[in-house]
Amino acid sequence: MVLPAGHRFPMPKYVRMSQRLQEDDPYFQARLVVPRLAERSWLQRAHAIAWVEAVLGAAVSTADERRLGFHVDEAIARRAQAATGGTLLAARLALEDGFAANTAGGSHHAHHAHGAGFCIFNDVAVAARVLLDEGSVRRVLVIDLDVHQGDGTADILGKDPAVFTLSVHCRANYPAHKKQSSLDVAVDAGMEDERYLALVDQLIGQVLDRARPDLVFYNAGVDPHRDDRLGRLAITSEGLLARERLVLSHGRRRRIPVTGVMGGGYDDDLDRLVARHALLHVAARELFG
Repeated sequence: MVLPAGHRFPMPKYVRMSQRLQEDDPYFQARLVVPRLAERSWLQRAHAIAWVEAVLGAAVSTADERRLGFHVDEAIARRAQAATGGTLLAARLALEDGFAANTAGGSHHAHHAHGAGFCIFNDVAVAARVLLDEGSVRRVLVIDLDVHQGDGTADILGKDPAVFTLSVHCRANYPAHKKQSSLDVAVDAGMEDERYLALVDQLIGQVLDRARPDLVFYNAGVDPHRDDRLGRLAITSEGLLARERLVLSHGRRRRIPVTGVMGGGYDDDLDRLVARHALLHVAARELFG
């Protein structure tokens, strides 16, 4: 599963993330688990059968691969299944323990009938649909703080009365054509920590009280960071850590389980990027450890 040298999508960050957590603290070593690959029946709850079959058969059209940003072979398809299975497993663990996170996931540009923006299957939408259909939860909230709008999530879940979708994203950023979430908050390029954190704090409290979910899926994309190659916001690492503490604290106070997924993050320095993604786990260790 190797993308061409210099490709914009930092595929190695997922392996490095798991390695970093195990190296940093025995607490994480004992808690890392391997998920099942997502089954066809799970994927088809959120995606068109034709799209699922094209991906799993490594038969994605050239046009769809251009929209994705890379070629889909068997290894890439298997990786997408594993990431989706990881989000469903993390959600089940969060329902038991209050918090769990996938060391992948957050593929929020994957739509019902196609992928886009490096996203093949929408792991959060799949996991939400599986849990709702089996009756494990009655209401779900998706909090998406990736710098890019969660357009695929809105496409799949936006009209589902059992799901509330919040996307806080940079106005002048991908995708050019936005979808309608339950609540979209577009912020201007260059926003810094103080204003961003005040906005996030206010919004999270409001949507939790409004949606009254049984489970939160939290897309903790780190591309709002000021040094992110695709971000356009100006949030510091300290600001990202404060953001993670805010989101998790809101859920913990209300006793609402939170499932974290990695989301976007783009930097030529892999260790620097992974350190940003690890901030969610630092915050979770503080609050739930």
